[in-house]
Amino acid sequence: MKKKIILQISVCLVFFSIFSTFTVKSQQKQFKVVTVAFYNLENLFDTLDTPDKDDFEYTPEGPNKWDSKKYNTKLERMSEVIAQIGADITKTAPAVIGVSEIENRKVLEDLINMPLLKPYNFDIVHYESPDKRGVDVALLYQKSILKVENTRSATLKMKDLDDFFTRDQLVVSGTIDNEKFHFIVNHWPSRSGGEKVSIPKRNAAADLTRSLADSIMLTDPNAKIIIMGDLNDDPSNESLLKHLKAKKTVGDTKPGDLYNAMYDLYLNGIGTLAYRDAWNIFDQLILSYPLINKDETGFKLYKTKVFDKEFLKNESGMYKGYPKRTHAGGVYQAGYSDHFPVYIILTKELK
Repeated sequence: MKKKIILQISVCLVFFSIFSTFTVKSQQKQFKVVTVAFYNLENLFDTLDTPDKDDFEYTPEGPNKWDSKKYNTKLERMSEVIAQIGADITKTAPAVIGVSEIENRKVLEDLINMPLLKPYNFDIVHYESPDKRGVDVALLYQKSILKVENTRSATLKMKDLDDFFTRDQLVVSGTIDNEKFHFIVNHWPSRSGGEKVSIPKRNAAADLTRSLADSIMLTDPNAKIIIMGDLNDDPSNESLLKHLKAKKTVGDTKPGDLYNAMYDLYLNGIGTLAYRDAWNIFDQLILSYPLINKDETGFKLYKTKVFDKEFLKNESGMYKGYPKRTHAGGVYQAGYSDHFPVYIILTKELK
């Protein structure tokens, strides 16, 4: 009998080490909580000149004089940020974080082995993309929380543009506390050459993302899907509203729909990057209906945030308050990224 009791206590301790809990005092309820985040790491390159990739600027001989010291500083900066995202509530690093603008798997391995991140035992899902600069998207996840089951990479192709190459879209499926989740990580085509000229590329990317989500919901209409990424468009752009068909409000979102969790922040003037004194919220998290349905069991959306702590910002000058970058105007700043991370808190009531 004593052995049985000890076993039950041990299982309980493991359970609470995986999920943080907090109490809603007005109702005296307890919840499991997890953070899901996205962060554009702004050119996390190694120092090597990779054949067939346009990465010369991030080599010791290139214009950025990118050497081991700068690379290691970049890793320190990125780990410092990731370790803090959502930690004020969950008391841990994000359970899942999508990343973009990373060169290869090796830079991610170096990142998750930094002293601030190594205790969380992160793993990596990454595929090489056809992007000419060699940048990809990836998913980092705590192995004790997300149990990955399936992964795939989807390439965006455009008719009559045989020389068009961009980042693949990453799909990762797995379980958190025995609940099935699907994550779609994106870095849609940039506005290079002008916003209007490049609209068709982002619309095509949105169509691909929507088709990936629809294929998941066709198999499971109640699928919990989280779309994340640097979309290079705001929530109000046609790529989001007409092609991805992301709804603006919870009230407008019905079964089979997608809800843009960033829209309210966008309306309130909150951004993730700044350009010419204007803020954009290109970095977004978009959820399928079951994650916002109050009648749904399991994990649901609790809070949406931009992680814009003061240490991530320029302290002075004409760009005061902007994200403090690694380089600005060709000058090394030893900063973080030109984007702020975004994240959501998911909660699940403890019965």
